[in-house]
Parts: sequence; structure tokens; C-alpha cells
Amino acid sequence: MKKRIGHDRLFKGLLETFFGEFVELFFPQVYEAIDLEQIKFLQQEMFTDVTRGDKHRIDILVETRLKGESGIVLVHIENQASAQKDFAERMFIYFSRLYQKHRCRVVPIAVFTYPEKRDEPERFKLGSFEQDGV
Repeated sequence: MKKRIGHDRLFKGLLETFFGEFVELFFPQVYEAIDLEQIKFLQQEMFTDVTRGDKHRIDILVETRLKGESGIVLVHIENQASAQKDFAERMFIYFSRLYQKHRCRVVPIAVFTYPEKRDEPERFKLGSFEQDGV
């Protein structure tokens, strides 16, 4: 019987090995700005949605520095293998909680690995009174 490797564990292992190459290929501006000599993979952080009672764990969190600056920056990478209606909102919540805890720049990255092509929103946007016609 074949032993199955967890999808998330495999993804995390690949990114820990090829983090620099991943960022260079898909996010060249981030690659140029961060100091790859200073990267440190942090333990997964757990966030609880107290209103729903759901617990969510961040996939990958990398601490590094910007070139020529002393402050840290966090790179948060979330692997999404299946469609989820409120995924953009969840990324926003992760972003805000990471900022609240660490008080530093946060670069959120979502990697969609669906078997089929899907159109996903590029950002999460809260409505305003003007937009909602109020």
C-alpha cells in the first residue's frame, strides 16, 4: 500500500527549498526588495474565528528584511487547492491579524492549485456607503 504525502506538507517542503526561486519567478518586485540571506520560516500561526468557532492555520509564514532596512517583513503564502467562497475575506483576516500581532509589513500571497481554471478576485474589498448607494 502506498503511503500518501499530505498536499500541504509537500507544498510547504517545496517552498522551503525553493522560496527564492518561487518569489523571483512569480513576484520579481518582491524578490528585488527582500533580503534572501535573512529569511526564516516561522511556525504556523493559528487563528480562531470566535463568532463561528472555526480554527484556521496559516500555511507558510516567512520572516525576512527588506534590503537596506532594519525592520522585518512577513511573507504569508496560502495554498488553496479547492474553491472557497470566502477565501479573499479569510486572506484579509489573516493579513490584519498578522499585522496586529507583529506590527510590520505583510506580503500576502495566494497560490491557487485547482484542477480547473477559475476566476478568483484579486483583492478583498469592503463596501462603503457611497458604493452601496447609502
